Amino acid sequence: MKKIYGLVGRKLSHSFSKSFFENKFQSLNIDSVYENFEIETITQIKDVFAVSDLAGLNVTIPYKEAVIPMLDELDESAKSVGAVNCIQIKNGKHVGYNTDVFGFRQMIKPFLESHHERALILGKGGAAKAVAHVLNELGLTVFFVTRNPKEENDFSYHDINEAMIHSCGIIVNTTPVGMFPDTENAPAIPYEFLSDKNLVVDLIYNPKETLFMKKAKSSGANAINGETMLHQQAEKSWEIWNS
Repeated sequence: MKKIYGLVGRKLSHSFSKSFFENKFQSLNIDSVYENFEIETITQIKDVFAVSDLAGLNVTIPYKEAVIPMLDELDESAKSVGAVNCIQIKNGKHVGYNTDVFGFRQMIKPFLESHHERALILGKGGAAKAVAHVLNELGLTVFFVTRNPKEENDFSYHDINEAMIHSCGIIVNTTPVGMFPDTENAPAIPYEFLSDKNLVVDLIYNPKETLFMKKAKSSGANAINGETMLHQQAEKSWEIWNS
C-alpha cells in the first residue's frame, strides 16, 4: 500500500520539501508520495489526519506551536523546545518531534567562532525557539527581536543599535520576511553596523540568497541560508517516520 507523507502549512508555494522527498523516494525506489497540505486554521489538520495511509508529516509556518494541542504525545525534543515540525503517525497515534533542532545544530556548528558569544534572533515563532535551544546548548546568550517585545530578553527592531550588532556575533532571521515571492524585502536592522565579525544566518532557502544576506554581505558579514538545515531536518524526519 502506497504511504503518504506531507507538509502542513498556510502557504507552501515556497517549499522545496515536496521535491526533496519525491527525489528521495525515486532514488530509494519507494512507492510513496509527498503532498502539500495548505490549511487556513490549525483545526483543519484534523482533515489531514483523516487522509488514508498517512505515515508522517512535516509542519511549517505558522503552525509549529499551534499544532501541539492536536497531538497525542510529544517527544523530548518537542517538549524542551515548545514547537513541533515533524509528526510521526504510528498505531493510530500522532507524536510530535522537533527536527529543526538537529538541522540547525548541524548547519551552524562549522561556522561558530570563539567570539560568537551572543546572538540576536529575529522573530519568536517555532523556528526561533529551536534556534534559541541550540544556541543556548552551545553556550551562547540569546536575545529575541520581535514586533511585540514582552519578556526580559525581547527587543523591538527599533532597539537594535551599533552596540548590539557589535556584541551579538550571530544574527539569525527566523521570520518569513524576504521569502519567495516576497524577495524584495528584508528585516529592518541597521546593516551598516555589520562587519566581518558577524555571522548572519537566514533560515529561508528560497531564494538561495535573500536580500537580508545580500545586505549583510555588502557590510562584510559572512552569510549563510537555511538549505543545509532543510536537508538535515528532512533526513531526521525520514529517520523518525521509519523508526
